[in-house]
Amino acid sequence: MPIPFIDLQAQRARLGQPLEDAILKVVRSGAYIMGPEIAEFERAMSDYGQAPFVLSCGSGTEALVLPLMAWEIGPGDAVFCPSFTFAATAEAMPLVGASPVFVDILPDTYNLDPAKLDAAVAAVKAEGKLTPRAVIAVDLFGQPADYPAIAAVARKHGLKLIADSAQGFGCTLNGRHPIHWADVTTTSFFPAKPLGCYGDGGAVLCKDERLNDLLVSLRVHGQAVKSDLVGRTFEHDPKYLNLRIGMNSRMDTIQAAVLLQKLTIFDDEIRARNEVADRYAQGLGDLVTVPRVIDGGVSVWAQYTIETPDRDGLAAHLKSQDIPSAVYYPIPIHRQDVYSVYPAPGGLPVTEAKSKVVMSLPMHPYLTPDHQDQVIAAIRAYVKRNG
Repeated sequence: MPIPFIDLQAQRARLGQPLEDAILKVVRSGAYIMGPEIAEFERAMSDYGQAPFVLSCGSGTEALVLPLMAWEIGPGDAVFCPSFTFAATAEAMPLVGASPVFVDILPDTYNLDPAKLDAAVAAVKAEGKLTPRAVIAVDLFGQPADYPAIAAVARKHGLKLIADSAQGFGCTLNGRHPIHWADVTTTSFFPAKPLGCYGDGGAVLCKDERLNDLLVSLRVHGQAVKSDLVGRTFEHDPKYLNLRIGMNSRMDTIQAAVLLQKLTIFDDEIRARNEVADRYAQGLGDLVTVPRVIDGGVSVWAQYTIETPDRDGLAAHLKSQDIPSAVYYPIPIHRQDVYSVYPAPGGLPVTEAKSKVVMSLPMHPYLTPDHQDQVIAAIRAYVKRNG
C-alpha cells in the first residue's frame, strides 16, 4: 500500500463513535446553519487560541477578507504579504479592491522578512501611489512568523497586522499564539489542515469587541448586531435590517461539531507531529536541508519541507517507491499572470530561489516509524547515489 501523504482516516478511526454521534446529533436536530455547536466551538476556539473573540466563517479565504472589509480597506490601499504562500493570502486584497504588495521571505523559516517588510512599506510611501494600510504575515508550513519584529514594523508605520494562520493554527512563539501580537488571526479548516473539518470552514480571532461586532454583521449580509440597535427600535427581526454590505460566510453546524471533537486531541496531535519532524531531521539532516523552526517557536507542521537541488529527480524516485511528495509552491504568487501587475519593491530573490528547490514529504500525526523509515531510506539512497 502507498504511504499516505496525509492520513485523515487514521484520525477519524481514533475519534470513533463520539465523532459520528456528534455529526448525527446535528443531522437529527435540523439546525444545519448557526446551530448551537457554532457558538460552542467559537468559545472553545477562544479558550484554545488565547483570543477574547472568535468568529467562525465559511473558509480561510473569507476569514482574510472579513477584517479587510471591517477596516474599510479598498481601492488605493496597500496590504503587504509574502508571495511564497497559497494564493488565498494575496487574493483577499483584490477581492476588496485593494492591492497586495509582495515582500520577500527569510531563507531559513520561509516566513515574512521583517527588514524587507520595513523597506517595502517605506518604498510604497515614497512612491505615493498607494496608501499602506495592513500587513498579512503567514505562518507557513505550520510555524509562527517573527511576530515581535513584524509587529514592531506594523506599529512603526501605523498598519494593521493579520496573522494568516491557515496552515499554522495552534503554533506558538514563546508560549503565545500569534494573536498576542496581531490585531487579527485568521485560519482555515480545510480538511488537510492540522485542525481541519469535513468540508470548508474558517475563523477570525481578534481582541477588539467592536471589530468582532462588525465581523458578526459582515459574516451574514451586513445584518444589524446588538451595538447597531442601541438607541433605536425595530419592530421586526433585526436580521432583516441590513446596515452594511456584507457576505454569506456562515460555517455549517456539522463542521463545528467535527471541529469540537478534533480539538479534544489537537494538542496530542501537535506533539505527535513534532515527533515525526524530529525523526525526519535526525534521518535526513546530514544530506538535505531540513526545516528550521524560529527560536522559541512550536510548529504544528502542516508540511515537512526539505530543500534539494534535484527536486524533480528525487520526486520521481519517491513516486517509484509509492512514496508521495508535493511542492509548495512551484510558482510564487507574484509570478502568476493575474498577480504579476502588483508591486514587489526590491524584488523577491529568496522567494524565487526557494520555489525551485523545496519539496514536502508525508507528514501527519499517524505516520508510523516504519513508514517514515521507508521515506528516509529512499531519500538517502537517491541522494547518495546521485551525489
